[in-house]
Formats: sequence, structure tokens, C-alpha cells
Amino acid sequence: MKTAVIGAGGWGTALAVHLANKGYPISFWVRSPAVYKKIILKRANEDYLPGVKLPDTIRPTTDLEEALWGKELVIFVIPSHGLRAVAAAASPFMPPQALVINAAKGLEDRSRMRLTEVLREELSEGLHRRIAAISGPNHAEEISRGLPAATVAAARVKETAVLAQEALMTARLRVYTSDDLVGVELGGALKNVIALGAGIVDGLELGDNAKAALITRGLAEMIRLGTALGAASRTFSGLSGLGDLYATCNSPHSRNRQTGYELGRGTPLATITAATSKVAEGINTTRAAVWLSQKNGVELPIAAEIYRILFEGKPPQKAIDGLMERQKKAE
Repeated sequence: MKTAVIGAGGWGTALAVHLANKGYPISFWVRSPAVYKKIILKRANEDYLPGVKLPDTIRPTTDLEEALWGKELVIFVIPSHGLRAVAAAASPFMPPQALVINAAKGLEDRSRMRLTEVLREELSEGLHRRIAAISGPNHAEEISRGLPAATVAAARVKETAVLAQEALMTARLRVYTSDDLVGVELGGALKNVIALGAGIVDGLELGDNAKAALITRGLAEMIRLGTALGAASRTFSGLSGLGDLYATCNSPHSRNRQTGYELGRGTPLATITAATSKVAEGINTTRAAVWLSQKNGVELPIAAEIYRILFEGKPPQKAIDGLMERQKKAE
């Protein structure tokens, strides 16, 4: 399939490599001219995925029209805060019959929308039935090396999910389908909030018991908010829920866990974010999740404490103490 990968972060680079290895010709849209120049010179994206050579069939470009011209498959891999602007800019050049896949995970901070909802607002109505999302335990560092993994392709239209499955699946990446687009997207977004908490626990050196408890109760919060927003509870026991949650809370590749770890060690959030160009999506998602929980009357004690750490300066240890001292209840 003639493919455009829109976004040159680590995950976008990994997907471009994955599909190039499948034999697809790839137009690889790079927002930053500086990153583009480095990719052209080194045939690698050293800023976001160091050590991974780009196959010759990947053609980098900074021109959206050039990237999208005549493509059958368009994959957006843009952080939540930038997706709307990029989708709006891409819309005039989108091929009318393209399969559109969103591969980023998060909620738009301003609107609290899921990312496929953002795409539906910005892309033409004719493409709405052909929009899918993928989510699962898929660290870019491993996918780009061809290590075995699995993910979920979800869409409102069953045939679209199947097309996404066929487009992405290889012997190294197993792709399942789902008709629960809401649950798959929320699983990928909300687990980043809990991964911040898991990193805080690690940074405070509170041990395995505390971390296991936080992950387990965090999953309960994901299910509680997800079902209130229309997701199926069973989705959160699958790859895009529990699977992604496990990987993100424990992996050294996880930006969200690492951000939480630094917070737990006492590093200010501003210092953490200033030290990297990579995005920890859990930061904005925490704000969106807490807003959604208040609007829908859903209790999210862990997310609420993480919000206080991030945006109100609450010391992490006091947040942990607050969770431990909550009123007793049944599980």
C-alpha cells in the first residue's frame, strides 16, 4: 500500500520502519526542518529513535501535500496537542478513499476529545467511515527492531477495523480488531495517567506491593471512567487496557513512567519537561481525565492526586499518604 506516516516522533518512525519492512513505499512527513535535515543526512531519526536505520523505501518530506498525494493508507502519529492543527492542514490534500489510522494516544487538552473525534472534526465527511485507531503495548524501540508484539485496531465500522488489521499485520506484529473504538482509545490514553503514578511510586522507592496496588486500583479507575463514557468494560482487560497499562508502568522505554519517577525523586515538572522534546501524554490526559470525571460524577482518587502533584505542587509523598488514608471500603 502507498502509505503516508504523518509525524516523525519515535512511534511514527517505528511504524514507518515496520511498514517499509513489509514492502510498502512510505512518505514520511517530518514537521521540524532540523529533524528532517538530520534524517536525510544520517538515514536515521537520532532525536527520537536512535540507532534505527531507515530503509531506502522511506522518503522523508516536510511537505504535507507531497506526503499525502495518491496514498492509500494515512497514519497520523501526532501528539494530542498538535493533532488538530496538522489534520486541518492535511485535510485539503487527503485522498478521498484513503484508510486513515490514528496511532497516537491521548486526549485533546482543550476539548477533552478522543483523537479520532478530532480527526472526524477536521477531515472531510467522506473519510469518517474510514477512520480507525490502534492501541496496545507497542514501544517504538521494540517494534522498530522487529520484536514480537500485538496491538488492537478499532473503528466504528467493522470493515475499517479489518482493513487496518490487514494493512498493519505481519509475522512480528499481531493485530486484533475491536468494535469498541471508545474503549480502545481511552485505554491507551488513561493508562498514561496511571503510569505517571507508577513512576512516582518507583521514584519514592515504595516497593512492589505499593506499585501493584496502584496499578490494580488504577485499572479500576480506567474502567470506571471508560464505561461512563460509553466503553465496554471488557476492553480494559485486553491489549489496549491491561496489556498497555502493564507495559507502560514497568518499561524503561515509557516516557510517562520516567516522568513520574523524576517527580517522585523531587524534580519539578517544569524541569522535567524542559529537558526533553519528547511528550509525556499522561500530563495533559490527567487534566482531561479529572475534568471528565467531575463532569460525569466518576470518582478517580489516583488521577485526582496525580493532578494535584502535576498542577498544584502537592508533594508526591503526601499524595500517597492521602490515598492510603482514604475511608475504608470494599474492593
